[in-house]
Amino acid sequence: MSRRKVGTMSTAVVLAKKGDDGELRWRTGVELVPIVCESSKNFKITRNALETAYEKAKEANLRVKGLLITNPSNPLGTILDRETLKSIVKFINEKNIHLIGDEIYAATVFMEPEFVSISEIIEEVECNCDLIHIVYSLSKDMGFPGFRVGIVYSYNDAVVSCARKMSSFGLVSSQTQHLIASMLFDDDFVDSFIVESKEQLFKRHKYFTWSLSQVGIGSLKSNAGLFIWMDMRKLLKEKTFEAEMDLWRVIINKVKLNVSPGSSFHCNEPGWFRVCFANMDDHTMEVALLRIRTFMFRQNEAMVPRKLCTQSSLKLSFSRRRDDFMSPSIMSPHSPLPQSPLVRART
Repeated sequence: MSRRKVGTMSTAVVLAKKGDDGELRWRTGVELVPIVCESSKNFKITRNALETAYEKAKEANLRVKGLLITNPSNPLGTILDRETLKSIVKFINEKNIHLIGDEIYAATVFMEPEFVSISEIIEEVECNCDLIHIVYSLSKDMGFPGFRVGIVYSYNDAVVSCARKMSSFGLVSSQTQHLIASMLFDDDFVDSFIVESKEQLFKRHKYFTWSLSQVGIGSLKSNAGLFIWMDMRKLLKEKTFEAEMDLWRVIINKVKLNVSPGSSFHCNEPGWFRVCFANMDDHTMEVALLRIRTFMFRQNEAMVPRKLCTQSSLKLSFSRRRDDFMSPSIMSPHSPLPQSPLVRART
């Protein structure tokens, strides 16, 4: 991917469902063109959305070199089904552009349908495999974010050769390699860890989404990843991204919860927020849910006559129902130790 040059057509990567603009752009100089996915279609990638983004790039004098997808999705927590993946592979093959599939959350799928890798799709769809590249890491599935151990799996020999040469600038230490190799060679441990991780993610996700629904907050139906795509559209003063940012500032500064506005992920509909449900211990989660509940009750009281919002009618007990979803000892497999001041609420 070449840097932008005056008087020439710029290089572009079409970005789907993820907003890491700075991380992708500052070294490469590429331009990013988001693929617009609509809530009315559950934010699925459609062929029409792909074509629209591609034509938009061409109109902006951008030379499209590749399509980047995250599957399972960050921030949606959903997976791309087999037919959608087939459509994507056919699209990039027709346009002769590269497909980079980020499958870093592959083993976090905790409900059906099951995860389908691009590597499976290219066995079913005729395409130029030199255009297919998969990236993966142990950061999410195995809870090793600080080890920075990643994988580039490409069917293109030139890409593999280049990556091998560039890897010398970011080598993994010998000690880390020994630790990771020892762990991965233990098939029983890896299998049991992933099974346990999925079970805990399922319970935490079910409890968290149920708790949100009890105070009138909906979310996109999801089955993977560490995030919930939370629907706060009804709380916007107006349907604008300015109003979304105003609501985000209230949630950050007054409610004291760290969520991400949908606009930071190129969502074209204001009012959606990403919330991570798997990076905290149980106590901190209960504090977070209590803050959300209090915030929503205040919002409801502002819209409904006070006499209709008596304390008795609004009182909910999350702790009473919590045992229906998860045991008291459950903690996210992706969390630090519970005594860490970074993940425990003090107030």
